[in-house]
Amino acid sequence: MSFTLAIVGRPNVGKSTLFNRLVGKRLALVDDTPGVTRDLREGEARLGDLRFTVIDTAGLEDATDDSLPGRMRALTERAIGMADACLFVVDARTGITAQDQQLATLLRKAEATVVLGVNKAEGVQGETGVMEAWSLGIGEPIGLSAEHGEGFGDLFAALAPLVEAKEELMSEEEKAARDDKPLQIAIMGRPNAGKSTLVNAILGEERMLTGPEAGITRDSISVEVTWGEERVRIFDTAGMRKRAKVVEKLEKLSVHDGIRAVKFAEVAVVLLDSTIPFEQQDLRLADLAEREGRAVVVAVNKWDLEDDKSVRAKELREEFARLLPQLRGAPLVFISALQGKNLDKLRDAIFKVYETWNMRITTGQLNRWLIAQTEAHPPPAPSGRRIRLRYMTQVKSRPPSFAVFCQKGDDLPDSYTRFLVNGLRRDFGLDGVPIRLFYRKSDNPYEAKANKRKIH
Repeated sequence: MSFTLAIVGRPNVGKSTLFNRLVGKRLALVDDTPGVTRDLREGEARLGDLRFTVIDTAGLEDATDDSLPGRMRALTERAIGMADACLFVVDARTGITAQDQQLATLLRKAEATVVLGVNKAEGVQGETGVMEAWSLGIGEPIGLSAEHGEGFGDLFAALAPLVEAKEELMSEEEKAARDDKPLQIAIMGRPNAGKSTLVNAILGEERMLTGPEAGITRDSISVEVTWGEERVRIFDTAGMRKRAKVVEKLEKLSVHDGIRAVKFAEVAVVLLDSTIPFEQQDLRLADLAEREGRAVVVAVNKWDLEDDKSVRAKELREEFARLLPQLRGAPLVFISALQGKNLDKLRDAIFKVYETWNMRITTGQLNRWLIAQTEAHPPPAPSGRRIRLRYMTQVKSRPPSFAVFCQKGDDLPDSYTRFLVNGLRRDFGLDGVPIRLFYRKSDNPYEAKANKRKIH
């Protein structure tokens, strides 16, 4: 594992802004409302020539019960325990509060390696805040401005020896594994379908915040784990409701963040609630994944609540085929995230559909197939003259995309394109992945001569 830095502090001191600055992207939601960050969010940070993992945590509040703030605090304390070091962030404008003092005590008790960052330290008021931070008694404070990118040279100087010490302890195998890109998986679904519970079950620990409240996850949280023998990065996205119901500013940001996670993913797992499956929003999410060109697995959660499983499974397969014909052949897996059942089947389905998504078919195979298809079912003749499909090739994978060379391909009806796409899926085993097929105009060797005659 690479060096891990957890950013901790009370709410609204600028932790997520600092996180975004370190990873070089706006991955974390940022808003003036305290408590926007609820889960632990990981990112790959770059600071000079340093490379390390950074974790954005929820603001530490004085809550220890089973309430939502209490569960958020427990997650942050877990991050402190798992990180190699903590960047403890305080607010220079507000000054050191009693809550900051309590958090400093917590970090000392945890025997954490702490780097003290004083954010919003630009200007004279910032200098005063930096001097005041010495009173925490946990080392030399570093003045920062996450918003304006100031003070990061001093932060580099503080982190460099810690990162280098961890690098020296890593084996060559660990370094090679770190450099391999993991499979990107997005878990998407309606609120309360069990997305965070599923991620926790895969991780084997309570890493994601869960509970009976709908909409706990506010932004797409990514975690990296070895699942079976393969490294994967899993995005737990915010539950996406119907657009008309998304009224709060933060929820709009969350839904946008979830859509962005799907665009970065390679496989999308659409998680359904077995008690209310295939709602309109479920269908929209599955369609979104298909339009974005992702490989798709549909997982039916809360399967432990079903009594007659064989009858119910048959009903759901029929509904799936009827309601989502564009995902024909996609795996449908029945799981219980809460009990951890059938997660091995889900994993196998994800890796199988990922292989299909990357599939390459030779031009020779495609053209032999195209001849057989056009002989068995010739293209229509919309203008009285039959369109001849001359040549076919695969132009890319991820998802599999094909070009057919012909004259007047735009005149072919959609029904014939569907016939070809369904044939490709059936004959080459392209189940569970979107297929892109388009027509290109083939060169006519007599066209140039005809044009010359017209000129003369």
